[in-house]
Amino acid sequence: MRGVRVKRGAMSRPAVAMHSLVFLCAQKVVSHYTTLQDALDFIPKELYPVLFKAAFLDKRTPSLQQLVETWPFPVLSFQKLLRKCQHCEYALIREKPNKLCIQAIILGVVTYLTKLLEERHSSKRYRAFHFPSKGKGDKGQRLKVLDMTGLQDEGQGPESMSLWSRTVTLAKACLDISKQQSKYMRRTSKRRKGPYSTTLTLPIPHPVWVDVWVDLFVNSTSYGVLKDALQVNSINALRLRCRDFRAEELSIASTVGLLEFLDPVGVRQVDLRFNNLGLSGLRVVLPHLAKFTNLASLKLPYSNIDVRRLTVGMEGSLQYFANQLSRLKCLKELNLGSSRLSGKLRQLLGDLHSPLESLELAFCYLLPSDFAYLSQSHHTPALKKLDLSGNNLSDVLLHPFLGLLTESASTLLHLDIMECRLLDTQLNALLPVLSRLSRLRYLGVFGNPFSAVGLKNLLHRTLGLADLRLVIYPYPVDCYGEDLPWPPTSSNLLNGAVDEEKFSRISNELQQMLLSGNRTDVVWTTNLCRHNSLDYFSL
Repeated sequence: MRGVRVKRGAMSRPAVAMHSLVFLCAQKVVSHYTTLQDALDFIPKELYPVLFKAAFLDKRTPSLQQLVETWPFPVLSFQKLLRKCQHCEYALIREKPNKLCIQAIILGVVTYLTKLLEERHSSKRYRAFHFPSKGKGDKGQRLKVLDMTGLQDEGQGPESMSLWSRTVTLAKACLDISKQQSKYMRRTSKRRKGPYSTTLTLPIPHPVWVDVWVDLFVNSTSYGVLKDALQVNSINALRLRCRDFRAEELSIASTVGLLEFLDPVGVRQVDLRFNNLGLSGLRVVLPHLAKFTNLASLKLPYSNIDVRRLTVGMEGSLQYFANQLSRLKCLKELNLGSSRLSGKLRQLLGDLHSPLESLELAFCYLLPSDFAYLSQSHHTPALKKLDLSGNNLSDVLLHPFLGLLTESASTLLHLDIMECRLLDTQLNALLPVLSRLSRLRYLGVFGNPFSAVGLKNLLHRTLGLADLRLVIYPYPVDCYGEDLPWPPTSSNLLNGAVDEEKFSRISNELQQMLLSGNRTDVVWTTNLCRHNSLDYFSL
């Protein structure tokens, strides 16, 4: 093309932010609800996905609800429709879910099921049975699965909808549908009785249902409504199918009660935290996990486990805990954060059949013997994610830790060593090993007392890690006042006053080093919020 100057490489790089003509037309259609309503009878079903994306992106909630009510396919999956959205600059599913959009989708499914129930149980079916006509009859059930898994739960803004809120909203929707279903069934039962209470032979309405695959988050406040919804799950037209289950601050009995209602095949993760279970509570809960045949992730942080002073009875409970873990044949991720496990890793992890790929042992008071076991275990060569934050790696654990990293160098993608009391001296010993973690994507070193020089050395030695994308680093000790105790504790660093001007200058120098090293694809930040978005299943 003469007269047009194009930057080198511009033609070969896809214009991710550029919308297709079809998408632009879809945006126009969903912006006018009445237009969409009139056009749905004539729109090919192949256009529904792009209309859904446009309505979700532009927050056109009336159009979104109408699209769900008339969805022509058996499955409506957030993952498939939004994660690989080619028409927007980012994957929509990674954004905080808009409250009104989620509510519109749930309301669309409820309305769809209510109409379908009414049609199946209406008096028209009675007339059609006794006085058949050549009419079209009912159109049959279309939507059968709504997949809402994978939506983010990062904080709560005025327009977003948290995982807890989504759980409550869906549970209430299930109870509403259950009431509607009961009402229609009672009406049908009365209609099936003829004169003098004789029973007429009428066709039994075909069952209708929609399975909602969802991640559930429950605490003591929402326990009641979720339990009620799960109790009617097997006979309800709107059925919750849990993928990831998270419970906080629940009693042992409440936790077990909910686990009993969950589908044994569908659950892939159980996350029980702040429940103060202890070893005695885990003896009660863990046997109920063996039924989940596809359970890949078990998180038990803040479970009030302390093995440092075991009584005879507690020793038996610890062994029982280990035996129950060994029954989870598909387990790939284990989080025992903030449990005091000093010297007991071999006992807990030694009988697991398959190697773990993610191991989180933050603030676990580990001993050299624990690191010695891990370095030689069948887990280490398979590790993709390792969290040892809060363990003191500055003294006798440093050498065993270096050995552990060396053994996992070819597989490790995610490494957290926050608040490990590492000084520049230990960092210098660590750098040669870190630079050999060829597949590392994430490094967390926040809360360690590094100097600006130490951070620059860390950045320089990790420039060659081609897959590295995120580093969470600490405020350099240079930015604190002279009254900072030495060596400082994590509390000293977190609560100490930071000279913002000094920090800004050092931060700019680090960014300049990334620019000079052609590594602007790596984010170096002190923002811990970025840390929350990382998940084992996305590794």
